[in-house]
Amino acid sequence: MNHEAHEDHEDFNAQKSSKMVFDDLSRRVVDCAYTVHKALGPGLLESAYEECLCIKLAQQKIPFVRQKIMPFDFEGQKIDIGYKLDLLIDNSLVVELKSVEALLPIHEAQIMTYLKLSNISTGLLINFNAKLIKNGIRRFVI
Repeated sequence: MNHEAHEDHEDFNAQKSSKMVFDDLSRRVVDCAYTVHKALGPGLLESAYEECLCIKLAQQKIPFVRQKIMPFDFEGQKIDIGYKLDLLIDNSLVVELKSVEALLPIHEAQIMTYLKLSNISTGLLINFNAKLIKNGIRRFVI
């Protein structure tokens, strides 16, 4: 591990303990995302990061469902128009992946809506296009 990358990981761990309270599952997923980002860097398509993150999750024996279809109820009617969670981790953590120049309020609104519709209280929004992955991760709790 080069010194700069090692410092980045240490800074990220410090940030997690001081600014964000991560449960064990979120921390393990973030560690996998860090490993993927360290290996690939920014600039690839979201689907490439998703594939590689799934490999890491499987290696770490973290249970997940990829592209989980998410119908929702509206006035007693089931609405299934193709909404999918990028990753549902252990039936208790929603992970939405991005590879964009910057996270926007619409990305935050998307994960908040997914949390509400899925009745899951914790989510991670991960932007792999960030130069430093620690700057591309946001945790949400409802």
